[in-house]
Amino acid sequence: MTSSIYNNFIQFLEDDLAMPKDALAIVQKAVDKNVEPVPMILWQYGLVTLEELDRIYDWLETA
Repeated sequence: MTSSIYNNFIQFLEDDLAMPKDALAIVQKAVDKNVEPVPMILWQYGLVTLEELDRIYDWLETA
């Protein structure tokens, strides 16, 4: 994920999904370790619902 897309993705998670800072830290660790796909990690940890997961993938498709 490029830094521009990453920054916009984090902003989307914060603003649109109201994701707490703790969850964003998990995103950062996954990106740092090149663990993919980040949206699935969020879902597996129970940090997003299936509906939110769909919204994330929709957002990523247009980014």
